[in-house]
Amino acid sequence: MTGRELDAAGIHDPGLRAAYTHCRGLNARHGRTYFLATRLLPVDRRPAVHALYGFARWADDIVDDLESGATSGERARALLALEAQLDAGLRQGGTTEPVILALAHTAGRYGIDHRHFTEFLSSMRSDLTVGGYASYEELGRYMHGSAAVIGLQMLPVLGTVVPREEAAPHAAALGVAFQLTNFLRDVGEDLDRGRLYLPADLLTAYGVDRRRFEWSRRTGARDSRITDVLRAAAAHNRAVYRQALPGLAMLSPVSRPCIRTAFVLYSGILDAIEADGYAVVHRRAVVSRGRRATVAFDGLVRAVAYRVVHRSAGASWGGSAETGRDARYRPPRAVRPVEEGAA
Repeated sequence: MTGRELDAAGIHDPGLRAAYTHCRGLNARHGRTYFLATRLLPVDRRPAVHALYGFARWADDIVDDLESGATSGERARALLALEAQLDAGLRQGGTTEPVILALAHTAGRYGIDHRHFTEFLSSMRSDLTVGGYASYEELGRYMHGSAAVIGLQMLPVLGTVVPREEAAPHAAALGVAFQLTNFLRDVGEDLDRGRLYLPADLLTAYGVDRRRFEWSRRTGARDSRITDVLRAAAAHNRAVYRQALPGLAMLSPVSRPCIRTAFVLYSGILDAIEADGYAVVHRRAVVSRGRRATVAFDGLVRAVAYRVVHRSAGASWGGSAETGRDARYRPPRAVRPVEEGAA
């Protein structure tokens, strides 16, 4: 992490600076789209985003790393150890672990509800024992902890121009939209981990089941019914993006280019999946470097313009400091997953 970012954020303690630098490294290595969008935030807010990402990445790696050879029991114990570290950092201030040190500092500075972290870990634990979901409603309960709370964690850092509770449902929906995109992009890899995040009732509606997906992954063969399932899931995902969209205008102006860029890049993954013929069971679809660069440049132009205008006008960048109520994600009512055109 550049000293400029840390200095702008008022982080001068050497231990904290090292902790935030560690989190930034995790973001840069593993979160290409996320890291690119983060670069569009004002420098003083970037360290907090890196801390939030670092914590989520740590937990996710415990659950998903296929190369470590760790058993489910070992991963469960690792998550419990992480939760103990989290408790020590948030409640007692007694940790030297860099990710938790940076996270606790960020949570205190921005007043982030500690429940968002514990609910996240609860969903991560379920990944050790739950390999599928019956419906979008059931999946939505899982995604509240695994994705919606990420949006709610970010909201105080981004700032709002409306009371935070008004923006919270849209922030939660955006977290869910991003995760649904990840689920589609990573269908094949998740099957290798023994998971499928496409609801069983969606598969049934198109005359397939989980075993058919596993067969397709194993043999490399295609099935038009699987393509239909993936197309319907993408339509549902796009509807959640539409649910999240009004929240962009509720953010602090200097944060909008960052989140807009993430919005465009992540939703663009759906375009890449469609362009690749919904072949995600066999290979991951990616947004081209050229496309990422174009969107990032547009975001940079918008970010600079906002900063120039707000500096000249003497406006505050802080956004609203009001606290908001928790917002649980609900799948859009207009979406009927068994019907492709519903979204």
